[in-house]
Amino acid sequence: MTDYLNDDQIPYDEPAYVISVAAKLVCLHPQTLRYYERLGLVTPTRTEGRIRLYSRRNLDIVRKIARLTEELGVNLAGVEVILNMSERLEELQAEIERERSRAQQRIERLQNRIQELEAALYRDHDRSVINVSAREIAPGSEEEHGHEHGPTASIVA
Repeated sequence: MTDYLNDDQIPYDEPAYVISVAAKLVCLHPQTLRYYERLGLVTPTRTEGRIRLYSRRNLDIVRKIARLTEELGVNLAGVEVILNMSERLEELQAEIERERSRAQQRIERLQNRIQELEAALYRDHDRSVINVSAREIAPGSEEEHGHEHGPTASIVA
């Protein structure tokens, strides 16, 4: 028995459909697909024998072109602008996601570092204690003029 792949089992960018099959899948004439290619709106892969092979991504682009022209009345020059803007938007969204991921990793590293420093602070806090005592010096006393009668502060480590 022969095993067949479902459409969703084929990688999205895998060239898999000859022009006649691609045209049927998007309900357009093969000549329309050739025209879109000539305009640079869609770029199927070519085999060594120059046969066009369309990927699922290509078919989605063709469907989008058809929807824009037939349902919304956009001309092909407008379609080109929309496709270019959509592609740029996808690139920017991917860049944002990469930056978000890098930022999240940096946040996690900083949180770990904060935990390490807090742990070290609490460890060190238990080992060293500084005791300081102070007393008031009366104006005009010998201590005010630098003649001390003993220590007024002590530090214990």
